[in-house]
Parts: sequence; C-alpha cells; structure tokens
Amino acid sequence: MPERASIPPLRRNRVLVDLALQGGGAHGAFTWGVLDRLLEEPWLEMEAISGTSAGAMNAAVLADGHAAGGAEGAREALERFWSAVSRAARFSPIRRSPLDVLLGRWDLDTSPAFIALDLTARLVSPYQLNPVGTNPLEDVLAEAVDFDRLARAPTRLFVTATNVRTGQGEIFENARITSDVLLASACLPFLFQAVEIGGEAYWDGGYSGNPTITPLVRDCSSDDTILVQINPVERPGVPRTAREINNRVNEVSFNATLLKELKMIDLLRDVANPGDCEGALWARMRVHRISSDELLDLGYSSKLNAEWDFLVFLRDEGRRCAERFIQAHGHDIGRRSTLDIESVLRHGAS
Repeated sequence: MPERASIPPLRRNRVLVDLALQGGGAHGAFTWGVLDRLLEEPWLEMEAISGTSAGAMNAAVLADGHAAGGAEGAREALERFWSAVSRAARFSPIRRSPLDVLLGRWDLDTSPAFIALDLTARLVSPYQLNPVGTNPLEDVLAEAVDFDRLARAPTRLFVTATNVRTGQGEIFENARITSDVLLASACLPFLFQAVEIGGEAYWDGGYSGNPTITPLVRDCSSDDTILVQINPVERPGVPRTAREINNRVNEVSFNATLLKELKMIDLLRDVANPGDCEGALWARMRVHRISSDELLDLGYSSKLNAEWDFLVFLRDEGRRCAERFIQAHGHDIGRRSTLDIESVLRHGAS
C-alpha cells in the first residue's frame, strides 16, 4: 500500500462530501490514487459516490472496503482490486511492444496485438470474436466486492449504465448493484457483448453519464461534490489519424452529459430566485475537481494497458494531484466552489 502523505491531514471539522468518478479503463488507476489520498483525511466524510465504468468499480470497491474496515479497509481493498486487475492481464498479448518500453511510452500503439484488436473490432462484432461473452474482470469483481455487504453499506452508490434499447442512462443504487451491473457500466460495445440485467441489455454508462451528477443533487444531503476527471474536456490540436479521431470522439461523447449538468448548475446560480425545490438544490451545489495534465499525454490505447508499473504510475499521479488539491482547496470544501464552471464550459480549463 502507498505510504502516507508526509504532510499531516488538515485540521477541520467533519465535512460531508459526494464524489463523482469518471470512467476510462486503466486510467481509473489515477482515481485509485486520488481516493487513496482523500481517505487519509479524517474530516472528509463520503456520503455518496456516483461512478461510471472504472469509476463505478472504484466506487463499489471503496464503499465495500469502507463498510468492512473503515478508511484503512477501503485503501486496502482498492489496492487489492487493482493488483488483481493487473494479475488478470498478466498473460494478455495486449502489451507494450519492445519499442514502447524502450522509449518509455505507456501507449500500446505499436503493440501487434493491440493493432490487430483495433482493426478487427472495426469489422467484427464481439458476438463473433467472443461468442461465450467472457470478461476477465468478472472473476476479479467477484473476489473484490462482497455485494451483500455493499447492499447495506452506509456509503450510497449511484452506478450508471446505458440501456441499449432506450439509449437512456439507468442508475443502479446499492441494493441493485451486482458484478453484472459493474460490468455493464464498463461495457464498450465494440469490445464486449452487451450485459443483460433483468431482461434489458446495457452498454457503457459513459454514453449517458460519465458520471451522473443528478442523483448527488437530488438525493443527497451534501452540497459539495468532488469530481475526479480523467477524460479531458479540452485537447489542443486537431486529431488527424484514425486512432486520434476515434479517441477524441470518445472523449467528447463521454463528457457531453457531464458538461450539460455542470451547465445547469452554472445557469441556476445566475438565476435571481432559483426557487425552493430542485432548482435551489442545483444552484447551491459546490463543485470541485481533481484532474491531471499528465493524462493528456496518454493515448486511447493506454486505457487497455494493465501493467502494474503503469497502474502504479497512475496511482502515484492521482495521489500527487489529490495532495495539491487538498493543500490548495481543502479549507474551501464546505464553503465555496473551487471549480470555475463557466471557464470549463467556455475553454475546458480548470
């Protein structure tokens, strides 16, 4: 487990917060690092977590680990989960090529297996490539999360998956969350068969909410939401290769619903009288963000890189970013927003 921060925790009275965790494959290890650092702050009480894809898995592992052993139990559970993810991918042919390793690149762009998968996925459906519908994360989740305990966990969870038939996002809460729900929330339709739950088929929740803010506003007591963002809103330059274009299309689509919800918060703050019902809830939500410019340098292919050294690199970057956030804005939580939403909507900047 990573060492504790050398800087002591802030001395503050308890503050109730919600977390909003984006998905992004292996980049979710950045969120692991952020959570690992936040869990060291005893004054931060996590009331609820909304998560999608890897964010949903981080949320479920944290909530279950916390229910079993408090903050330390959550930290240990997250490390066990990501260690298991790496072990499950140990014999996968989708690994960095010798050239990538030599140049210190985490992307898989020159990996023969990744290139073959990338090309094949454009022509052949997962129902043909993987007719049995196996997913290596199924066993990892079954071992990492006690779903009966999760159903009773005090931390509220909101996991988003996209209903294939309706195209709408569906939000699953603690009592309904299973291994299939988490796999559905992370189901990329070009790589995996849709996951069936209750007679309905589901794809990745990122298409309908990455993550969904609405339940944190409507159903929770906290007026502070910390967004852990791993999909850049703004990316300099114009993508020119097919892979770059596909990567940017995914980033844009996976951020679209989140940006709409942030815009609603921003608009209602400017209304003279947002009312005393739901409008007021949106208007008073204080939003904070933890992100990293380092993720801008990572291509789409690195989201499939589950090498332990890469996951540790992302975890450590997450801890560093969370540390900077706590030192810069820890005293603002519970008092004022630290995310300039108007700037994000206009430029994508923090």
